Amino acid sequence: MDEMTIYSDGSYLRRNPDWHSSDSKWKASHIARMLVRNGLVPNRVCEVGCGAGEVLVQLATHLPSSTAFDGYDISPDSHAIAVRKSTDRIRFHLADFMTAERNFDLALAIDVFEHVEDYFAFLRNFRTLAKFKIFHIPLELSALMVVRREPLIYQRRSVGHLHHFGKETALATLEDTGYRVVDFFYTSERTELDGLGWKTRLLAGPRRALAALSPDLAARTLGGYSLLVLAE
Repeated sequence: MDEMTIYSDGSYLRRNPDWHSSDSKWKASHIARMLVRNGLVPNRVCEVGCGAGEVLVQLATHLPSSTAFDGYDISPDSHAIAVRKSTDRIRFHLADFMTAERNFDLALAIDVFEHVEDYFAFLRNFRTLAKFKIFHIPLELSALMVVRREPLIYQRRSVGHLHHFGKETALATLEDTGYRVVDFFYTSERTELDGLGWKTRLLAGPRRALAALSPDLAARTLGGYSLLVLAE
């Protein structure tokens, strides 16, 4: 798989026609929750790998009207969707984030670095964008996913996940690339969103029950969780 090609030759768009816009409101609400938990009100926000731009559009509804947003993506397909959402507060750039300014208050990488071949280099460079960083990281190394095997290959082929993480390896990766983790919590698309498949709905009850006892155990065994991380 060529890391760049699938995002520019139309194949990713064919597999994901809304470029994951449908869950952007949910993601933005969790990002806003993280900011409130830590008393942060950024003046300038950038998102790397912004895709269709909907996370920034939704996040703008949670922050003051003075907050400005810049989204960066390398895909012409996603940029064509995002640029139509530009406003006087939100700008989208078809560019590598290495061309971005380095004076943001907050940088976002929402479901991004699992797609990047050299994710260590990506994370080291990303760290220079802003004082605070927020990551949303899918936790795909659960017992259920590993036993079934097919879902990991599906994630690789359909949404381009080259790397898979558990909570511990995700946090260790950030620390190994120079970040200080400030705060984190689990999110669960599989239990918090509507319109999911019958297999996912069937597991929603057990996931919620186990998470009530131990979120760590639920994430490690049944899966269906991601980690939202605030770092410096």
